Amino acid sequence: MLSLPQELTHAAANACLEQLTRGLASEAEKVVVDAQPLQRFDSSALAVLLEFRRVCARQGKSLLVQGLPAHLLDLASLYGVEDLVPRA
Repeated sequence: MLSLPQELTHAAANACLEQLTRGLASEAEKVVVDAQPLQRFDSSALAVLLEFRRVCARQGKSLLVQGLPAHLLDLASLYGVEDLVPRA
């Protein structure tokens, strides 16, 4: 299982996406990302998850996110992308 960091803002978004992408090779067909460690974030966290979902799809894998903070789910709903962040 892959995990998000405690802080995921614009400044850390590219590094986080790179780390998730590197970890993808060792994951099964269903990739689970643990979002529970996430404490401080902005809308960049959504951008990372959406782009990582695309990376997974290109490799024939599906993404599930567990432990998504309520505020991040609220942001996803506000932007109309909550269905694009599949939750475990």
